[in-house]
Amino acid sequence: MKTIANSSPKEKPPSQQIDEIIKEPGDWRGRMLARLRAVIRKADADLVEEVKWKKPSKPSGVPVWSHDGILCVADTLKNAVRLTFPKGAQMKDPKKLFNTRLDSNTVRAIDFREDDAVDEEALKALILDAVRINKSKKRER
Repeated sequence: MKTIANSSPKEKPPSQQIDEIIKEPGDWRGRMLARLRAVIRKADADLVEEVKWKKPSKPSGVPVWSHDGILCVADTLKNAVRLTFPKGAQMKDPKKLFNTRLDSNTVRAIDFREDDAVDEEALKALILDAVRINKSKKRER
């Protein structure tokens, strides 16, 4: 796994920033995000882990995993941990993991709730399909 250097030398590396984002909720959502992150990182050795979109309403930013473009973005909601796939509408989802944003022409997402099981193999397959789509888009350029 690769990391992207930060623009500010005072900022912690993205992996440490994500560690802190995982600790923020202090409940099951942090544990779920840590578990999802581990699956994502195992799926593709060449992915890049970043933190983007820091703003006053979300000063820690948002965990983002990329490989030739964004694969997925994590967000901690009140009652769920959401993984959003920007190119989800193009992806194959034979295990029907996508359960929200289903009406979007581009994006698909998965909301994981407190007691939800995580189908790790199906999630890895989604990550690899997102990589495939990103690589095919890169070749088209």
